[in-house]
Amino acid sequence: MALLDLDARWRRFNDPNRVMPGSDQGFSGVFDIGFDHPGPWPHEARDDQPFVKQGEDQLTADLCRAGEQRFVRVVMSFPIQGADDEALHVTPWVELSPEAFYAYLDTFDGADAPAVDDAPATLVNQLPGFEDETEDPLPVLLHFPGPEARPIALAQSGKLAEAQENGISFDQLLDIYAAFGQDIRPHLQHD
Repeated sequence: MALLDLDARWRRFNDPNRVMPGSDQGFSGVFDIGFDHPGPWPHEARDDQPFVKQGEDQLTADLCRAGEQRFVRVVMSFPIQGADDEALHVTPWVELSPEAFYAYLDTFDGADAPAVDDAPATLVNQLPGFEDETEDPLPVLLHFPGPEARPIALAQSGKLAEAQENGISFDQLLDIYAAFGQDIRPHLQHD
């Protein structure tokens, strides 16, 4: 039994048959959150469109070119303290060098492309719950598991690095969801 199983809110959150009081919405556990586009993207959001192009600038679900900047969508994982093998996965965008961007892009063309080495990058979206991080772009290290998976970003310092290493509490998870526009805390208090 995981430690969080003792928390009635956690049990309610993970009950796929439970409908939240006052709504017809239910949850069956941890859900991922993501960003539509990099923070510096100067054009319309992609929303449900597969592709947005404005002049030379382009945005897809995972790749972006804006002027001279190159961005990729990545995965940042945060283990949940007290839960067995549960983690919040967030998919923000990072800026990386054109060389690393095009090396990653080459892997889309087939298995013959060489593997991409780990690369430094900077986080360009502000993650909810971590707003008090520095105003400067946060350095991350990208690991490229293969062409079928998004790159994995590991924060190199600050609260994000600490949260990736040590995990977040259930209350922090709920605060992050609330900051992202999904405040479910009131619905977990009572049956």
